[in-house]
Amino acid sequence: MTSEPLTDDGPIVARRGTVFSGDVDAAAGDVLVTARGGTLRGQRADGLTILRGVRYATAERFAPPVPERSWSDVREAREHGGVSPQPPTRSVATGGWSEVGVQSEDCLNLTVVTPAADGARRPVVVWLHGGSYRSGAGSWDRYRTDRLAREGDVVVVSVTYRLGALGYLRAPGLSPGNLGLLDQIEALRWVRDNAAHLGGDPENVTVIGQSSGAHSVACLLGVAQARPLFRRAVLQSPPLGLGLGGAATAGRVAERFLARLGRDPHDASLAEVVTAQRLAEKDLAARLRFGLAPAYGPVAGTDPLPDVRGWREACRAGAENLEVVLGTTHREIAYFLAGGPLSRRVPLVGRAAEDGLIGLATRRVFARPTMRFARQLAAAGARVFAYRIDGAGSTSPYRACHCSDLPLLFGDEAAWGQAPMLAGQSWAEVTDRSAPLRAAWLSFVARGADALAEHGWPAYAGRGGHIHHFA
Repeated sequence: MTSEPLTDDGPIVARRGTVFSGDVDAAAGDVLVTARGGTLRGQRADGLTILRGVRYATAERFAPPVPERSWSDVREAREHGGVSPQPPTRSVATGGWSEVGVQSEDCLNLTVVTPAADGARRPVVVWLHGGSYRSGAGSWDRYRTDRLAREGDVVVVSVTYRLGALGYLRAPGLSPGNLGLLDQIEALRWVRDNAAHLGGDPENVTVIGQSSGAHSVACLLGVAQARPLFRRAVLQSPPLGLGLGGAATAGRVAERFLARLGRDPHDASLAEVVTAQRLAEKDLAARLRFGLAPAYGPVAGTDPLPDVRGWREACRAGAENLEVVLGTTHREIAYFLAGGPLSRRVPLVGRAAEDGLIGLATRRVFARPTMRFARQLAAAGARVFAYRIDGAGSTSPYRACHCSDLPLLFGDEAAWGQAPMLAGQSWAEVTDRSAPLRAAWLSFVARGADALAEHGWPAYAGRGGHIHHFA
């Protein structure tokens, strides 16, 4: 994986900008759009208006986000904004390597893809990426949403938010914690205020998240100030077995981070902050399920999250008018464990033992907690639809592993075609497999539970209820 270097002098600041579509500018392909705060210059390409680096808020280090102010000039929205500073990705390359981009604390920005900023009231999708709360960005090529926008005639907004220590360090008197979650809420407010300018319907917003992005969506379902900002939700592979973070664990993480940093975090360079974050993760790996659980993430009882009991009550209270799709892949943990040293050294016995561990961990961290959450939401009045991705036959030891849903959703061969988890499948086969999932998601985004019911997908009513299977 390649990444922009972090200098000892501090952040590499991304070019600041914003994006939309409207009047065609003098330069071919450029478009001007009037948003709530001012005019933005984006690009028109292949029947879509694409807006990059749209700033929705600003934030000082370890401080809550502040909504972006209005501006008088034309803002550029043709280049990606900064991504949250992050360490090099873990050694797992199952899903292929990702670009990182220019790292900057000025990273609260959006990528917007819309068929047109024409006043139409299209469904709006807000995408929250995964990455264990330590890596990723809404602007990454592997999350390109052009196909979704075109196939579904929907507006798609991809969110970049703070990660790791900068987004989730909880150290009283220094950092309040849950800043990345506050960023997501501020982004949803921006979408509510600007959807109509983008050709979207602010009353028809669906939040879709995967992995830690799906975990974020689950958190937001229990945050009273967030619930009015979206109508529907799709949770792909939420690691709900990890639960919500607690003050004791967050305190240990903060202690190790500060010890590794060895200086005032407000004065430290970005390189120093990211290095201290990575070393603290390494120190705590054994306590964090051998490094598979994120060290930094949402903490219950810290604004905007209630304590665990309050979160559950808020989820129930907000369920009556909620429509949800949620599910997992068949072999989630294979993303992290398949093809490990045991199966390489003792192929037959080792593979069997490895598969047993993968199945056990998948059930404990993903499948069972997800279905439990589905039952709780359904019992409280939500219309819930459950699914599982079983995967196609493959020479890959990963098969239907964590993240194997992403190529199906985004359908971008350039970004996903060489991913090891897809070994043994042609891209034509992946495309065939992706069509039913994308059609289901887009139908749900447009018309909700009724659309899935019309396609013969029964709602999930509780234990033993219907789970829709994708190949």
